[in-house]
Amino acid sequence: MAQTYVDLGYAVDVVNAADSRDFVPAKQYSVFVGHRHHFDRIASRLVEPCLKVLHCDVAHWLFHNTAGYGRLLDLQKRRGLTLPLLRLQEPNRAIELADAATVLGNEFTIGTYRYAGTPIHRIPISTPAVYDWPKEKAFDNHRRTFLWFNSNGFVHKGLDLVLEAFARMPDLQLIVCGPVNDEIEKQFIDAYDKELYGMPNIRTVGWIEDASEEFRQIANSCVAVISASCSEGGGGSILSCMQAGLIPVVNDATSVDIGSFGAPIKDCSIQGIIDAVTGLANAPLSEIEDRARRTWEFARANHTRERFAEKYRDFASSLVHAGCGRTEAASVHREVIHSSATRINAHVP
Repeated sequence: MAQTYVDLGYAVDVVNAADSRDFVPAKQYSVFVGHRHHFDRIASRLVEPCLKVLHCDVAHWLFHNTAGYGRLLDLQKRRGLTLPLLRLQEPNRAIELADAATVLGNEFTIGTYRYAGTPIHRIPISTPAVYDWPKEKAFDNHRRTFLWFNSNGFVHKGLDLVLEAFARMPDLQLIVCGPVNDEIEKQFIDAYDKELYGMPNIRTVGWIEDASEEFRQIANSCVAVISASCSEGGGGSILSCMQAGLIPVVNDATSVDIGSFGAPIKDCSIQGIIDAVTGLANAPLSEIEDRARRTWEFARANHTRERFAEKYRDFASSLVHAGCGRTEAASVHREVIHSSATRINAHVP
């Protein structure tokens, strides 16, 4: 993103997460590209005219937190267990203060921000790795094995629902890849010890990198990736699996386009997951292979770093030339500040 503005002739200042809490703009900028963290504070200190662009990598904080608490309440009623909300987002007014926004997810994520009336531009999220089509894969041997591949916030990501669903499907296999040794998930791990480590059809691997050989081996032993998240900003982990040819079995809130090749979880419940999984596992082999191939082709065509760079350049070019209706801001000061929650390095020409 920073390189895009450099290529367009701008000097770019990059502020990392550790510094953004205390950062105060010391000069005038043409464009401010801000992450949700500290957007309000930084935006209020910018000298006008300056175009303020929100980079949305999660659903709106109010939807996100509400959905997360809803999952925890459901778990409490179902299992008599109260867990903390691990993926709590801080309140902010970023979308209301921004002149434009970019969104990594699909219509689901966009819909949580639409109320503000801010112009929203979708930039399809990229994945860290791409893979060749697994032409040697024996689909008939793996059609009944599914992968759960996510980071922490297990209840938020629906791991509890997926585990309970597969516990009722002993003829189907589930591989769990996630940070099960993370201390913040200890209460969840203790509560689901039987499902994670005591079920013959569920194998818990732990955290693996999606660009690793271990990931490729696991992906080649599965037919699909499953996720039942309650709120996402782009479903990057699912798309990484799709790059490896795994059919997505997901609900709408995962924020991943699945066309006619995926298997939608229409009702995000234990029974809804069972229906989606068994429907795919029992499909004709030729159909499964075709859907896997179309999954891989879709991911390669739409979710690569090259595609992200292309779409972001289109957005940035239109932004600085049209000025979101404020053309004076695109011509007065050719400097950009990019604030991100991720540490990135950039040279300032």
